[in-house]
Amino acid sequence: MGKCHGAIVLRQADAFPSFVAGSVRWAVIACRERRKCMGGSQARLVRLALLLCAMFICGYANDAEAQSTARDVLRQELTSPAPTVPMPKTLVTSASEIAEWKKITIGAFKDLFALLNAMNAMSCRIGDSAAAALARPTFAVAATKTTVSLLTVTAADLGFQGETAPLRQIYRVAQRMGFVLAPAEVAPQLRLQYQDQPVGEFLIIAMEPIRTWAGEAVVLTVANGGAGLILIGQNGDNEADIPVTSRFVFVRSPPGAPTLAGKN
Repeated sequence: MGKCHGAIVLRQADAFPSFVAGSVRWAVIACRERRKCMGGSQARLVRLALLLCAMFICGYANDAEAQSTARDVLRQELTSPAPTVPMPKTLVTSASEIAEWKKITIGAFKDLFALLNAMNAMSCRIGDSAAAALARPTFAVAATKTTVSLLTVTAADLGFQGETAPLRQIYRVAQRMGFVLAPAEVAPQLRLQYQDQPVGEFLIIAMEPIRTWAGEAVVLTVANGGAGLILIGQNGDNEADIPVTSRFVFVRSPPGAPTLAGKN
């Protein structure tokens, strides 16, 4: 990937598709917000903005076709009507019934800048809304290295019927059964540590939505749409309709931790 300088990026932004030019604008704005909320040197924030922009712009010429394919697959995955599925023979009633799917490590990077560098080095693509969420001050990396146990489950497994269910209702039922929402860092870390993800798999990270600077609620999804490994964002509004066949990634609660069973 060639070097990308800020002045060149800004002068040439209008020559790229609108989503690329938009990436420049939100990256600069987001970095200003981070500085206001969290402090930090101007030089470091400029590097963060340029890195976020470079992940879209510097590789544009070589990756445009692949990115277009990935967006088409994602659009189909998120907008195609989900068929009504039969209820699972055995419904999940507690997180303790679910075997661990995978262990990953969070807190392995000192800051977002280092995390994005690692993703760039591994050729992990980041979609527009996912990048906007990562740039927000509310996204943070863990201060200490920690191993987390991940569980996967669908809304249908939890007893939801029909084609879709509201996101917040899925969360509420899952939490009553002992499933724990994941820290937002789980999304990019899973993307880095899940290099053998099969084509066509989309894993929604069960997390508190992150509001972008434009006010959109975003949850992150680790995906392989057929054009490479990618981290994308999707609608994280409380009432967002999620296909009941979509697979969520939750965190297993520590032993002895109380559940929300019996609470409204």
